[in-house]
Amino acid sequence: MTSAGNLRNVALIGAGMVARTHVAAIAGAGLRLGAIVGRGRARAEALAQEAEALTGAPVALRSLAQVAADPGIDFAIVATPPDARLSVIAPLIAAGKPILLEKPVGRSLAEARAVVAACAAAGVPLGVVFQHRMRAASRRAAALVASGRLGALGLAEIAVPWWRAQAYYDEPGRGTHARDGGGVLISQAIHTIDLALSLAGPVARVSAMTATTRFHSMETEDFAVAGLHFANGAVGSLVASTASFPGAAESITLHFERASLRLASGLCHVQWRDGGDETHGQEAGTGGGADPMGFTHHWHQGILEDFVAALDEGRAPVASGAAALAAHALIDAITVSDRTGQPQEVPA
Repeated sequence: MTSAGNLRNVALIGAGMVARTHVAAIAGAGLRLGAIVGRGRARAEALAQEAEALTGAPVALRSLAQVAADPGIDFAIVATPPDARLSVIAPLIAAGKPILLEKPVGRSLAEARAVVAACAAAGVPLGVVFQHRMRAASRRAAALVASGRLGALGLAEIAVPWWRAQAYYDEPGRGTHARDGGGVLISQAIHTIDLALSLAGPVARVSAMTATTRFHSMETEDFAVAGLHFANGAVGSLVASTASFPGAAESITLHFERASLRLASGLCHVQWRDGGDETHGQEAGTGGGADPMGFTHHWHQGILEDFVAALDEGRAPVASGAAALAAHALIDAITVSDRTGQPQEVPA
């Protein structure tokens, strides 16, 4: 946790569905929420009141220009829909403000690359809120993979069997190319895709299809399936859906030479081929059912604390903008493979 002697003054840009989670994470990390920027005045005011009640400190409603110009704001959390990314971050970049960005980085791979490149060119630190990396189970899995004890990876199975009611997609812009950049892949499964790639390595080639089931009226996909060829020689599958009523926890199962590792519901279960069996983590909800916010704020807090530590130490955060491009590249390749009906190389 950030020490009281190293308080950071944070601006939260965006007052939508995930904003309350960020407020709780900011308070839990011992940071100061100095300003909220919201397009809807009433919603921003309500969020500011909740933040003040939680932290006991006043929270100002500010404009984006005021936040960018304020030397007292140390960095900004950007939690707007992805269609507002470039217009929001441009003044922050110009002001040299570090940015912690809600996923996705952009609505397309090209847009995500442009965001990362703009921050890099200006020397502005960029982190991405891929909070699944901060679960205790995920950190244990990463340590096991890095140790080499599991041996070479042979097969990866990635599943996101989530559910969203039609009311979720009735919100203006949700599930459209113009606002979100896509459907289940870029809005929901991207978290699991990012975590899986951080463990299994990059995908080199993909064969895929996507569809919109009869359960939703929406512009983009609520179902995707892909066969994966990893750069390290492993193969795998990805199945993602928001049409899987009543919804279940996402899972990543990695089969190595010496053991199989499964991540699901906040737990890391390892079955060794020599008979050993171990479980790490703590079971928790992940927002895969009817309540999209059915998860703890502690994972967001972990991302936030790591971002602050990265600023202090002059290093890249665990989930950096550059690292996030791997998930965007795979999603882009899946959509191209679906559109062309052909296998697609995944851009590096």
